[in-house]
Amino acid sequence: MENQINSTLSPVVKNGKVPHPPEYVLTLDNNELEEESGKLLHTLRRRVALIAGVTAATTAAAWAMSWNQPLTYEGGFLLLVEPVSIQTQQDRDPLGPTTKPSEDSMSYETQIAVLKSSKLLQPIVEQIKQRYPDIVNEDLNSKLTITRPEATKMLAVTYQHSDPDRVKFVLDKFAEGYLKYSQQQRETNLSYGITFVDDQIKATRDRVNAIQRQLQVFRQQNNFIAPESLAGQVTGRVQSIDQEKFQNDKEIATAQRQMGSLQDSEGARAALAADGAYQGVLNKIRELEAKIATESTRFQPGSDELRMLQQQRDSLIPVLRQEAQRVLGNQMAKIGTDISVLQTRRQLLNRADAFWNGEMQRLPVLARIYTDLERERTVATDSLTRLLGTRENLQVQAAQKDVPWQLLTPPSRPGQPIDSPQRNIVLGALAGLLLGTGVAILSDRFDRRIRRVSDIKKISKLPILGNIPHEMAIPRPRTMPAVLKNLQDRTSTDFSQDGAFTEAFRSLYTNLSLLNTNHPLRSIVVSSPTAGDGKTTVAVNLAQAAAAMGQRVLLIDADLRNPQLAERLEVNNDRGLTELVAQNLNPQEVIQRMEAMVSVGGGDEPSLGQTNFSILTAGRMPLDPTRLLSSQKMQRLNDYFKAMYDLVIFDAPPALNYADSSLLAPHTNGMLVVAGVGKTDQTDLRQMLDALQTARVPVLGMVANRNGADTAED
Repeated sequence: MENQINSTLSPVVKNGKVPHPPEYVLTLDNNELEEESGKLLHTLRRRVALIAGVTAATTAAAWAMSWNQPLTYEGGFLLLVEPVSIQTQQDRDPLGPTTKPSEDSMSYETQIAVLKSSKLLQPIVEQIKQRYPDIVNEDLNSKLTITRPEATKMLAVTYQHSDPDRVKFVLDKFAEGYLKYSQQQRETNLSYGITFVDDQIKATRDRVNAIQRQLQVFRQQNNFIAPESLAGQVTGRVQSIDQEKFQNDKEIATAQRQMGSLQDSEGARAALAADGAYQGVLNKIRELEAKIATESTRFQPGSDELRMLQQQRDSLIPVLRQEAQRVLGNQMAKIGTDISVLQTRRQLLNRADAFWNGEMQRLPVLARIYTDLERERTVATDSLTRLLGTRENLQVQAAQKDVPWQLLTPPSRPGQPIDSPQRNIVLGALAGLLLGTGVAILSDRFDRRIRRVSDIKKISKLPILGNIPHEMAIPRPRTMPAVLKNLQDRTSTDFSQDGAFTEAFRSLYTNLSLLNTNHPLRSIVVSSPTAGDGKTTVAVNLAQAAAAMGQRVLLIDADLRNPQLAERLEVNNDRGLTELVAQNLNPQEVIQRMEAMVSVGGGDEPSLGQTNFSILTAGRMPLDPTRLLSSQKMQRLNDYFKAMYDLVIFDAPPALNYADSSLLAPHTNGMLVVAGVGKTDQTDLRQMLDALQTARVPVLGMVANRNGADTAED
């Protein structure tokens, strides 16, 4: 049987290797822009039930709360707390400097806090209590509101209660009390301000005098007027000491060289040559030697004359040595004394240098202290000048007597409540709609399932070869499986009578055929990330579409763990792929050629006949499917199938669960990945594609299966 298989192989498919179509690498394209305009609309369409439920619940809650709460009335009045136009200082005092007045001379936050303080509210509450005794039990902080309208010089006072007459009465008493407070406050503010400024002037003047005295004492203690003069003096002394130290070191070096030269023979000769007494003794010795030399020519050696001259010469030699010792000793003593004096002077210069360097280091501290004192004096002087000017301004204001607050809009009795049940229900419905929309968007964000075909393309970066629509349930005829109903021996390509579901698989097969025109597609593996994504449906219908288009198709159930083709196509499963690999069988004995109602030769009456659609079922479940599919026998069978059929389709197990599909795909033209829209998890799809890329499994493209998916169309 193996010889029969090998004899049918072509040179192109030797050793189970076939030319692969272009492999799509899973890399990100930085220039790709995803279209997200319809994403929100699709989400809202899918979650319309959730949005409606949240909206209805919120509306019902708003209705229940509105009908149980009493009506509330609100009234108020406006107070003008500052003049609309303020005279400038130039207008009040034409001879004074031109100054621009502050736009907000009052701290409104502070003023509002004062108006709501217990000290100010107590007299007003006592008046209200005469008519409404329960006012003392109210929380005025929650019912009485004082605000400043934006960018105005007014205060708005409002009060809320269930009784409109009470609102009017309470606001009248508050308006009367606040106007009275403003009158009293205006009469005392200016006089109090002048007294306060006078106290500040006295304290500031004392501070200026104290800083002046402190600055004077500091100058006297450090004997300088300004830091610049002291810096020049210290710098001059440091430079002078450095020059003296340099000269002294130079003299010490000279004396040390002289001392060293006296200890040398040549230096000693030079010192002796400069001494007269030593030279006198030396000259006498030279004269005696000259006489001895002269007399030795006249007298015999050992004569009395020569002996006397030699004795005189020998007596002078000790004297010469003594003179040499005396001269050298005096010279060395003199030089040693000079060196000692110079070293003592060096020590004094070092002490002076250390002192003035200390003064140099202390100079920045003195300058900083002086600068701080000078700055404090300047600040204190400026403060004193400003306080004097402020006192003059206050005196002018006190003479002019600014006007008190004015009541712009008096309190009135409120006619309508501030809130009504109808409005609360409408607001509750709007809030519920917004809340429901937010919940829908949030729930959709946490839903990791693939919802759109664009999600598949965004995750995989692979071409979408097929977009399978939802298949409507069609009753199966008893004579044949429903999947074989559309198989016909056609002489044309007129498929206009078929539905969109069948047409989608024809488009899928066409796209697969056009992937690589130089090497026709002969064998593919159909798989998916997990079970239930629709891979078996895609494999069966793709095989049907290819067979209907005149191709010899072999559909192999390679899912040996959970086979489905035999049951779905209603064929015998006694022998299948497991027996074909494990036993020495002829493939044609196991492969089953399907029969269907076909029209032969263009006849009108269809009859039952064989088609070019064959199927190889899974057979019995083996103990180790992975070992079976990775065997050499399986590779030889794969080559035999490709030689005998135009298209071989393997329905493989899910890629994330088992390695079977990854073992089959390298010996085919590639893998077709099926993703279920509304079913497949995005993380599972990413993990599958990453695993395929790591294993270098060629991926032909993606198929978006919408069968049974509750999603919006892209």
